[in-house]
Amino acid sequence: MKITTRALVALLAASAATPALAQPGATARAPQAQAAQSQNATNVHPSKGALKALADLQAAIKANDLASIPAKIAAAQAVATTKEDKVILGKLQVQAALASKDNAALSAAIDTLAASGYIDAPQMSRLYVDLGARLYEGKQLDKAAAAFERAISLDSTNADAQVDLGEARFSQGRKAEAVASMERAIQIKLAAGQKPEEAVYKRALGLAYDAQLPEATNLARQWLTAYPSPSSWRDSIAVFRNVNHPDEESVIDLMRLMSLTGALTPSDLSAYLNALKEQSNFIEGQTVLDKASGVESSADLKAIAAALKAKPRVTAGELSAAVKSAGTGAALLRIGDRFYGLGEYSKAADTYKAAKAKGMDANLINERIGVALAAAGDRAGATAALKSVTGARAGVAQFWLLYLQNKA
Repeated sequence: MKITTRALVALLAASAATPALAQPGATARAPQAQAAQSQNATNVHPSKGALKALADLQAAIKANDLASIPAKIAAAQAVATTKEDKVILGKLQVQAALASKDNAALSAAIDTLAASGYIDAPQMSRLYVDLGARLYEGKQLDKAAAAFERAISLDSTNADAQVDLGEARFSQGRKAEAVASMERAIQIKLAAGQKPEEAVYKRALGLAYDAQLPEATNLARQWLTAYPSPSSWRDSIAVFRNVNHPDEESVIDLMRLMSLTGALTPSDLSAYLNALKEQSNFIEGQTVLDKASGVESSADLKAIAAALKAKPRVTAGELSAAVKSAGTGAALLRIGDRFYGLGEYSKAADTYKAAKAKGMDANLINERIGVALAAAGDRAGATAALKSVTGARAGVAQFWLLYLQNKA
């Protein structure tokens, strides 16, 4: 977690009125004026009864008289009766705590500011976030988490507090709570009509994946939706594969998607080609290699490439003849795959539909129809087919639906 002190720095910068404490003529505002008073620190004046104690405390802080500061704080606390007294006392306590790098004193100082009732809830929330960040850095995880929770209780729209609470919970070993807090931060931003930072999506996904939580797949899709790129496609699909362990058929459809989005790495390409090789789908393997020119760098890839390129290339006419003689749905499925490999996507979709009519698994066939129509540019047809996919294959279909949304 990165320590942020913006709120504390702003608080101290707003304390320009504190030199007035040493002026004998400073007086408290009338109650009527107090009610209308701005929260700008330059308008803050202490009561007569607290003036001397606060001035003494200020002088000790300026002189860096650390030994006398606790007693002078106690003396000021005993006479601070108004909101103005308490907010000035709290600011002075913050100065002293920061100077001495005393987190316990800083916590007490911020509690004093909160108790004054002078500073509004959103600003107090930011101050508690700063306190929590310092406590977190000091490895005081329980106290840090409590500070972040206080920040959230003061301002439920403070997304930074949710992110930092997530980090604290993760460090405490409470991984599911950490991910839930990060997800709330994302939802807060979205509800406000703001785009969450990509770093928040990636961190939430990283935490969920590290803990092997089912939320990882959903977070991967959310990140991909907000920030589509070859790297987010690659990493999101990798998370999905590692968490859900799809079968070879779905791996091929995921790799087809990665190929369309420019997300294939050499290792992905190797997995793709091996899966095609297992199904004797040499024509798609040859097409993939043609499109991935220059990627085949490893010895493994070179060997696969050599084997695939040695196979004879089939033609669309040969495949059309094979459709007429195919007696089973399984045979039609594989012919459809080869049409896909040739780039004959509409013919592939028609062949898959014929396979479905012969009793092939509806979810697999609808997935393949959707993939083929998506590649063909038939957004409406692809969307309808992919939305009909249920069960274990629905996750793959959802990635393809995201692809179609991004194409719109």
